[in-house]
Amino acid sequence: MAETIIYLDHAATTPLHPEVLEAMLPWLQEGYGNPGSLHRVGRRARQAVKIAREQVAALIGAEAHEICFTSGGTEANNLALAGSVAARGGRILTSAIEHHAVLHAAHRWSQPDSLPVVFSVDGQGLVDPSQISEALSPEIAIVSIMYGNNETGVIQPVDEIAASCHAAGVPYHCDAVQAAGHVPLDVASWPVDLLSLSAHKLGGPKGVGALYIRRDTPLNAHIVGGGQEQNRRAGTENVAGIAGFGKACQLARENMELSSSRLLGLRARLEDGVRARVPEVWVNSGQANRLPHISNIGVAHVAGEGILYGLDAEGICISTGSACTSGVADPSHVLRAMGQADDVALGAFRISLGFNTTEADIDRILNVLPRVIQELRTH
Repeated sequence: MAETIIYLDHAATTPLHPEVLEAMLPWLQEGYGNPGSLHRVGRRARQAVKIAREQVAALIGAEAHEICFTSGGTEANNLALAGSVAARGGRILTSAIEHHAVLHAAHRWSQPDSLPVVFSVDGQGLVDPSQISEALSPEIAIVSIMYGNNETGVIQPVDEIAASCHAAGVPYHCDAVQAAGHVPLDVASWPVDLLSLSAHKLGGPKGVGALYIRRDTPLNAHIVGGGQEQNRRAGTENVAGIAGFGKACQLARENMELSSSRLLGLRARLEDGVRARVPEVWVNSGQANRLPHISNIGVAHVAGEGILYGLDAEGICISTGSACTSGVADPSHVLRAMGQADDVALGAFRISLGFNTTEADIDRILNVLPRVIQELRTH
């Protein structure tokens, strides 16, 4: 009998949606053409990329020509920052709770005489937009503040930040990798210039993402060697991955309202249940507006890593934070930035929900978690 796994780590990656797999299969089999080839096999592949580009654009209210396909969210973030610095020169403004794909890129691509400015956050993990507006000047290459945090789910005041950047004539980049497909994004009415997306966070395949680039935004290519993606990103397109990304975006757009409502209900069931069953626990950023699928729970006198392994032994998969740093025992840089001491931050774990999460899954973890925590506290 197959092992029963309850997967509650969708912020790290999501299972491939069955309809996405179906959309990908033709381009893994007979649709092997290079989209840059002029013959019929190439033209078919090019048409598949065109359709997917329109589907991705529709999810965020963009025009198809504003979508640049990448290998994922990390590359999209790097392209936004490196390309902006190369095109404009100047300093990068960002925040202490960004994904490392932004924080590391900000330091890597900053010019030698202008290190990035990294803004602090409050105890809920929120950036103060007035800090950013006061720092804006023509010497700023780009501002990069995420939409929703990948560890806590906290939604930043992106409307206000974008408006300040727009008024100052400074490009604004938003890492929306965790938000896309869970909350409405409309770049047509929102003055964001660059926005990062990733397929595998919304039921699509790994290895493909996109950077939205508003028309006339100054941006130099980071990967060169071909004219693909309107000379913005060289390399033969991943046709099967792109087709899957497009289908995942279409499904997310069609199901977003019902999905978000359902996930909010499941998250409330989870958090209320944990607080009722386990003493000395709290929800990190619980007072802030959050993405519907992420819950970050702090536990006193226990290491989050121990909770992870205890639940894993019961067939329940969770996380202690960002999957990109899950092999590192250091406390979360996000929780540290929120003012938590190292020993407190080490007690946190993240549960993130998805399209295949059920009430039975939540009830199962609520039955197992109190015992796991109690055993850890008594040893």
